[in-house]
Amino acid sequence: MKTLAEVDALADRAHAGQTDLIGVPYVEHVRAVAAGLAPFGPHLAMAGLLHDIVEDTEWTAEQLRAAGIPDRVVAVVEAVTNVPGTAYEEKIRRIAEDPDATLVKIADNAHNSRSDRAAALPPGKRERLAAKYRAARRVLWAAADPADIATILRVVNPELLEECAP
Repeated sequence: MKTLAEVDALADRAHAGQTDLIGVPYVEHVRAVAAGLAPFGPHLAMAGLLHDIVEDTEWTAEQLRAAGIPDRVVAVVEAVTNVPGTAYEEKIRRIAEDPDATLVKIADNAHNSRSDRAAALPPGKRERLAAKYRAARRVLWAAADPADIATILRVVNPELLEECAP
C-alpha cells in the first residue's frame, strides 16, 4: 500500500504543469482538499490528493489500483469524478450517497469557495460559480455530520463556518 507521502508525490507528478482557474499550480488545490480531510485518516487524505486525477489527467482508476492505491480510495475518487453527460446537480446527488465521497466533495467545494480565490475570477464567473457551489453545499451538507463539516471547514475555508452553524 502507498503511503500518504507517496500519494502526494504521485499527485504532484500527475498534475505537473497544470494550473487552476486563477493560475496557481493545480497540486496546491488537491493538497488543500487533502489537508481538510487529514483528520479523518490517511485514506480520505489520499482521496483528497487524488480526487481530480482521473478527471484531469491521463490516469485511470485501473492505473491507480495497479500503482498500489487502496481500492476504497480509488472508489471514492471514482465517485467524485465527472461522468460525461451527467448534470452537475445529479453528480452532487450521487456523491451524497457515499459518506466518504461526500466529505471529499465538501472539502473540494470549500476550497473552491474561498473568497481569496474567487476574488481573482472575473465577476460573472465568480457569481456563477458561487451560486453553483452554494447549491451543492445544500445537498452535500445535508448528507454529512455537522461536526465533520466543521472539521473540514476549519482547515480549508473557515469563512464558511458561519454558513454551516445550526
